[in-house]
Amino acid sequence: MMVQTPNIYSLVRGAAEGRTRLNAFDKALLEAGVGDTNLMRMSSILPPGAEQVKVSEMVLPKGGLVPLAYATIDGTTPGQMISAAIAVGIPEDDSEQGVIMEFEDHAELKTVEAIVQQMVVDGFEYRNRKLKEIKSFGIEHKVETCGAVFAAAVLWYK
Repeated sequence: MMVQTPNIYSLVRGAAEGRTRLNAFDKALLEAGVGDTNLMRMSSILPPGAEQVKVSEMVLPKGGLVPLAYATIDGTTPGQMISAAIAVGIPEDDSEQGVIMEFEDHAELKTVEAIVQQMVVDGFEYRNRKLKEIKSFGIEHKVETCGAVFAAAVLWYK
């Protein structure tokens, strides 16, 4: 079986409350626009030349296997802050692959985003690759009873 290399990606996020942790996670996926697909978690490499699009521009098959890198965390302590963020490092040379990093924590989004962005810088550094830019996307949520957050880079084909 030949697997096609994705050439588009989208950064998505969602936060939700649910009766259970899994229900909160499922609702966060729906909010992010990927709740009716089967998530295929992948390691964090962006294919060379991949173009960023809105998730609404992707034709994701209902129930299909969709590759993505993601961060998620949930909580059941009322008032607790939870955050998840994704960051994509774009190389100076668009014939080289980029790096995707994900991070989640019981912390404010600004802390989580700072960490995930530094992870991208580090990833480029130890690959000896020049970094052109970092695109990051995250979400925070104050838990009411049972909450979850989700941030992802969804890869697909044009």
